Amino acid sequence: MESNRPRLLLVEDDRALTDLLADLLTEEGYAVDVAGDGHTGLHHALSRDYQLMVVDRGLPVLDGLDLVSRLRARGVTCPVLLLTARGSVDDRVEGLDAGAEDYLVKPFEVAELLARLRALRRRHPEAAGWLSLGRRRLDVDNRRVLDGTEEIPLSAREFAVLHALAARPTKVFTRAELLNAAFEHADAPGTVDACVHHLRRKLGRDAVRTVHGLGYRIGPG
Repeated sequence: MESNRPRLLLVEDDRALTDLLADLLTEEGYAVDVAGDGHTGLHHALSRDYQLMVVDRGLPVLDGLDLVSRLRARGVTCPVLLLTARGSVDDRVEGLDAGAEDYLVKPFEVAELLARLRALRRRHPEAAGWLSLGRRRLDVDNRRVLDGTEEIPLSAREFAVLHALAARPTKVFTRAELLNAAFEHADAPGTVDACVHHLRRKLGRDAVRTVHGLGYRIGPG
């Protein structure tokens, strides 16, 4: 099922290359979302959680470096691989300093791109399907919360809210943002409050913190 696949955002304005990479990445096991310009990519990246992003540097509307810089400034820590036709040392340094984790120069071999993404997943546990919750771990691919070897049972909605909060630990989510991030269909704002109540009962009162007047953020675990 797509929900069990690591989610990847591909931001590339070359439609032919986008179609090719989206197909190959899907075959590799990713759930792929695509954006054809930096502004759309920014909207996607701020609207849902991704385990990896592949971003072209030379994008219309908002270029790749600005996109990555804005995501880092907003607390989005998802690993980013930059694609670019500019391969000088200064260009690579500029891309890495903007917040990207890796840099691949066009033209490239698809096998190398896939290998670099696998390497990013190994280096970043959150990209490999695991998130840390203090002493606990969130198994994103299998939708489980583990305390050591013991699984803490959560409903699908509770897990969705917890995953959204844990994937962006510095962000304070409004109820509307959590609804958008955690549920694919329309739901009442009270659903979020109910999920938070049950998460605190199962994981402890500090598992989810209330930021008064703003919303919720993940606690220390």
